[in-house]
This record gives sequence, structure tokens and C-alpha cells, in this order.
Amino acid sequence: MNPIVVVHGGGASSISKDRQERVRQGVAKAATLGYRILQEGGSAVDAVEGAVTILENDPEFNAGCGSVLNTNGDVEMDASIMNGKDLSTGAVSAVRCVANPIKLARLVMEKTPHCFLTSEGAAKFAAEMGIPKIAVEQLITERSKRNLEKEKHGRGGAQKPFSAQNEGTVGAVALDCQGNLAYATSTGGIVNKMVGRVGDSPCVGSGGYADNNIGAISTTGHGESILKVNLARLTLFHIEQGKSVEEAADLSLGYMKSKVRGLGGLILISKTGDWVAKWTSTSMPWAAAKDGKLHAGIDLGEATITDLSLP
Repeated sequence: MNPIVVVHGGGASSISKDRQERVRQGVAKAATLGYRILQEGGSAVDAVEGAVTILENDPEFNAGCGSVLNTNGDVEMDASIMNGKDLSTGAVSAVRCVANPIKLARLVMEKTPHCFLTSEGAAKFAAEMGIPKIAVEQLITERSKRNLEKEKHGRGGAQKPFSAQNEGTVGAVALDCQGNLAYATSTGGIVNKMVGRVGDSPCVGSGGYADNNIGAISTTGHGESILKVNLARLTLFHIEQGKSVEEAADLSLGYMKSKVRGLGGLILISKTGDWVAKWTSTSMPWAAAKDGKLHAGIDLGEATITDLSLP
């Protein structure tokens, strides 16, 4: 099986020109690292964790460092990961002082009998696993502070479902040489969200899903809408019904838009290695690595293909 990794940097409104190149480089770097892991014999789980870690460490994205802020000006992050080989999964929500929530989610999957830990319990588990606790200030960027002020000032403190400052999530899907699939999704959530709000990203079946018999998917966009339609599992249902990856993505995103007026996007790999990146939001930074080529784009109808330069 030829390995593949696809990443996304969140379904968003149009990305400002001064950020576009940094965002483009960010998703390209994540896809390249994930692909290198696969080329070196790493698992699909290794690849998606590695790719998402790159995006969590990049302040241009709404995950890890760069996460958007809640109504108190604080960071509360969510993440999940899933192994398509045995459907094992790990998720965390409302975590604060951890640099890489996706690493904590993987530890939940591999080191506990549970699927999902939240808030104080997740923090206690992180400490037990030796994950360093960092000051929350290290995760907060000036851009996140500005966006919160804009949101509060522009909305009078009210929450709008999917505003210009809500930049979705980050995520990755991968198919390894053994034919195993995996997904990982991570986010800081929605700007000016209520304390304790949890979106789709840590919820298996909504924020992502992986099953070796079907495919792997990571979603992004308005979390409440994604939760209502179980976007990830809905898309894979269409694959099970014989639809192509393109058709499945269009059907599920179209349903979410018509049924609950939700905008978003997804990246998807089928068990046979077909892949797609689709969105109904204005833009979605994405990159895919396969057969020594790097595919990437941000806006609809835009895609570049370059040779991967791997050491």
C-alpha cells in the first residue's frame, strides 16, 4: 500500500494575505513530516500525531499555541485520535496547560481503559504520564487576544455560531504501508465560547473517525453543526454505500449546510487510498503527500503540486 497523509488547518473565513504564506508553509510542513514518518515505516497513528503536533506548535493555527480564547480570555483545548485497525481511540477536552493535547489524547488511547478524559481529570492524567505543565500564557498569542476583543466588541458579548475569527481545527488522516488508517483532530474551539464548551473535535464520529474497512476522516468548521449531523461518521456511511470520496464529502457537507446551516470542511482517505479535501467554508488550508508529491491549497479551485524533498 502506498502511504498517504492529508492535513487541514481549519475551515475558516478568508485568510488575510499577510498570513497566507505562513499558513501554507505550516500545512505543508505538517504533511511532509507525516509522510516522512510513513516512509520510514511508522504507523498511521504515528503520522497523524506527528503532523498535528506540528500544527499545534504553530501559532498560525487554532490548536495548541495559537488557540482561540474563551469568554474569560483563557485557553481550553480539545483533541482526539483513532486507530482504524482496532477502533481504539483517545480524546481530551477542556485542557489548559499542555503544549500538545494530541499527545495526551494518544496516551488516553494507549494507557487507560477509557476513551475520553476531560478538564481536571485530563490534567491529573497528564501529570501522571510525565507531560510537562506549561503556563497557559505560553499558548496565548497577541492575535488570539485581538480576535477575542473584536468578537466581544463586535457582538456585544454575544456568541455568533461561526464568525470570521473562528478558524475551525487542525487535523490529519493517514494510510500506512500496512493498510492501517488513523485520524487526529485538535482545536482551541470557538472565539468567546462559554467556559467549559466542548465542540466536535474530541467527539469520535463527529470530529473524526478511522476504520480500516472504510476510511479515515478529520473534520473542521462549526462544532455544534458538526456534532448535530455526526459529520465524520455520516461521510463514511456514504463511502460504505458505494459513493466515491468526492461524492461522500459533497453529500455530507451539503446535508450539514442545508439541515442546520453549518459550514465546515473535511479531509478523507478511503481504505483503497483515494483521498479528498473539501469544504463549504470560505477557505480551508490543506496539504496532502502521496507518491513523492506534495499537494496543497487554501481557497476553492486552488491547488499546487510539488516534488517532496525528503532527506
